[in-house]
Amino acid sequence: MQPRNMSMSGVVDLAAVKAAGEAKAKAEQARAEAARQGGGAAGAVPPGALVLTLDEAGFEDALQMSAEVPVVIPFWSERSPASVELTGLLERLAVEAGGRYVVAKVDVDASPLLVQQFGLQAVPAVFAVVAGQALPLFQGAAPEDQVRDTLDQLVQIAEQRFGITGLVVDTAAEAGAPAAAAPAGPYDALLEAAMSALDAGDLAGALQAYKNVLADDPGHAEAKLGLAQAELLARVQGVDPQAVRTAAAADPKDVQAQLAAADLDLVGGHVEDAFGRLVDTVRVTFGDDRDTVRLRLLELFEIVGSEDPRVVKARTALARVLF
Repeated sequence: MQPRNMSMSGVVDLAAVKAAGEAKAKAEQARAEAARQGGGAAGAVPPGALVLTLDEAGFEDALQMSAEVPVVIPFWSERSPASVELTGLLERLAVEAGGRYVVAKVDVDASPLLVQQFGLQAVPAVFAVVAGQALPLFQGAAPEDQVRDTLDQLVQIAEQRFGITGLVVDTAAEAGAPAAAAPAGPYDALLEAAMSALDAGDLAGALQAYKNVLADDPGHAEAKLGLAQAELLARVQGVDPQAVRTAAAADPKDVQAQLAAADLDLVGGHVEDAFGRLVDTVRVTFGDDRDTVRLRLLELFEIVGSEDPRVVKARTALARVLF
């Protein structure tokens, strides 16, 4: 059986390419920090977490994981030497990729329901799941350079479309060394000042304090989250909720009106309404307008938290719209 490449036609929106830089820079900053510290960075995973064995019971977990990192799923069997070889190659490349994707291998003889769910007819076969959306990668054996090219495209799509940049790998765990304790950051006073400013309603002061941290450490996760929260509050400060909602109801394609209404939804605790509104706006817009809405939605995902089930559900809905 001849290998079949994943089709990228219609998947990559050229207008979204410019958005990849921010997502990629965030991941590279985290990886560089982990390397500088010799591993042990907050949120880092051991290299062994990059290769998993997937069965029917764990498939839902793989779907949820795909909101944070592309999941490559090779179907294999001991009865097929070609599938064993391809799966081994994917395992090696996953470690080389340093967390940009994970491999979750499926033994077809042990998981017949997954075989049926994916409509599998023969092995080797490789799929990927990104933001809950399954994509075919290969059907049949494939040379290493072709596999590498396809995986590079997969990583690029995950970054450009969804801001999914993968996992940070604990290099200390790979070397067998104990994970280093995270040093006390030099930004405690600034972060405390930002929180105090927020509590006092001083949004300008909070914004400046977070920006001061990020000017020195662009990858500082707590400061980035705090800045996003403060910017959200600043956007809704002084607006007329009734006027905003009236404008949004009058024109579903009015990007600025929908963004403003989604901000109000989120601040008011209506998280699913905010997400649903922006997913619907992505559905009816194109080009730069669509990209603007998508990026705001990703920002709101970060504010709520990537592990929140409402975020996972909304990522899946976004994937369906974009694909």
